[in-house]
Amino acid sequence: MDKAALIGVGGGLGIIIAANVLEGGNPASLLILPAMLLVFGGTIGAAVAGGTMDDTKAAVKALVRAFTWKPSPAGELVPVVVKLADKARREGLLTLEDALADVDDDFLKRGVSLAVDGTDPEELREILESEVHAKKAADKHAAKFFNDMGGYAPTIGIIGTVMGLVHVLENLSQPDKLGHLIAGAFVATLWGVMTANMIWLPVGSRLTRLSQIEAARMEMVIEGVLAVQAGANPRVVAQRLNSLLPVHERDVEQKAA
Repeated sequence: MDKAALIGVGGGLGIIIAANVLEGGNPASLLILPAMLLVFGGTIGAAVAGGTMDDTKAAVKALVRAFTWKPSPAGELVPVVVKLADKARREGLLTLEDALADVDDDFLKRGVSLAVDGTDPEELREILESEVHAKKAADKHAAKFFNDMGGYAPTIGIIGTVMGLVHVLENLSQPDKLGHLIAGAFVATLWGVMTANMIWLPVGSRLTRLSQIEAARMEMVIEGVLAVQAGANPRVVAQRLNSLLPVHERDVEQKAA
C-alpha cells in the first residue's frame, strides 16, 4: 500500500490540530456535531445530486482505492514482455498461449491472447487503446466527483455559518451566550474549507495521478504486445519499452540489467 495519501491527509490534519493547541485553543471545541453534519452531509448530498447513482458507487470504490491502492511499476513488465518476445521469435507466436499462465497482468494477457488469435495489428492496437480510453474516462469521472466535493464544501460551510449567525441574532438579548454562539457559527466554515483542501481535493488529485500511472503502464503494454506480434528482436523490444518508462524506473531497470 502506498502511504502517501494517509501520510499527507493525516499529517495535514495533525498540523492543524497542533496549531490550534499552540494558539491556546481546545481541539474539542471544533468538534461541533451540527456543523460537521451539515458540511459532510451537505457536501456529499450535493455531489450525489450532480451525478448518477453509478457515479456515487464508483466514487466510494475510488475513495477506498485512493487510500489503499499501490501502483505497480511499469518497469516490472519489461522482462516479462521481453521473455515473451524471445519465445515468440524462437518458437512461434502460437506457443505464447501456454506462457500466459505465468503472466500476472490481465491487460497484457488480453493483448497477447488477441495477438495469438491472429488479430490484425491495427485492429489490435485499436481494441487495446479503446480499453485505455475507457479506463481514463471512468477514472476522470471518479476524480471529478471528489473535485466537485472540494468545490461544494466551503460553500456549504458558509451556509452553516450564516445559519449560526442567524441563531446569534435571535439571542441578542442574552449577551452571555453570544461568544459561544458566534464561535460555533464559524466552525462550519472551518470544516468546509478544511475538508475541501485536506481531503476532497487531494483525493481527486491522487485519483488523477493513479490513473495517469495506470494508463502509462497500459500504453507501454500495447507497444510491447505489438512488438511481440511483429516478431521484433527481444533486445529492441527491451530498449523500446525502457525508453517509455519514467526516468527513475528506467534507472532501476538498467542497473538490474
